[in-house]
Amino acid sequence: MFEARSPLARVGLQLLVTVMVIPFLFPLVVMVQGSLAGAGWGNYAAVLAVPGLGQFFLNSVIIAASVIVLVYVVTMLAAYGFAKLRVPVRELWFWLLLACLTLPEVVLLAPLFATDTALGLYDTYWSVVLPLAALQVPFAVLLTRNFIEGIPTELFEAARVDGASSMRGFLYLVIPLTRPIAAAVLIFTLIGAWNDYLMPLVFLQSTDMQTITLVPQFFQGEFSNDQTKILASAVLTALPEVIAYLCLQRLFERGLSAGALK
Repeated sequence: MFEARSPLARVGLQLLVTVMVIPFLFPLVVMVQGSLAGAGWGNYAAVLAVPGLGQFFLNSVIIAASVIVLVYVVTMLAAYGFAKLRVPVRELWFWLLLACLTLPEVVLLAPLFATDTALGLYDTYWSVVLPLAALQVPFAVLLTRNFIEGIPTELFEAARVDGASSMRGFLYLVIPLTRPIAAAVLIFTLIGAWNDYLMPLVFLQSTDMQTITLVPQFFQGEFSNDQTKILASAVLTALPEVIAYLCLQRLFERGLSAGALK
């Protein structure tokens, strides 16, 4: 593993990392700068004055929280089974699950619309929560399985000797030891659920059911397109994700690196 030991090497490494980060920071700087153009902070005041903004934010919180809970439960159980349990042809099931990563969201709209209409789920939270959770699970299982495989098998064998069942091993070994990768899964799931635009646009038609990602629609129309307020709404929409990442940054980095390397 590369390690910078001398002061000169550390300075060079810091400069290299800074240069590599600039292309990712540039769009964010432009977004914030554009949101302050024209009316300045008045753009944010206009976004906050959108009718029903609080309800839109609440809808996004409900959908994102539901998706996170579903993805966490399904991912942990599936990753535990794929990594530590003797499941018949488990590799086949694992690769079939990974094949779902190749399905783009837009391809699923027509069958999902027919299914939601038949089941009476159209224009409800579930019409968005269930598809978003299903789309997030394959990648989350891929990361989590690698992490759980790094947990010594001797721990599970010792638990079985003491009379613990597979479920007890899951509750008392897997759950406490997978906090870092759980933080990574939480962040990725939050970003996917919070930022999703297509699913709420198609499956949530009632005004009181719409999410915060649809707020820019209030500032664009056939004869108007106020980009400054659209950028301001984008900044406000991104704030919860930034705060969540800052709170879980240490666990996120540990879980992501361990899940990728083990």
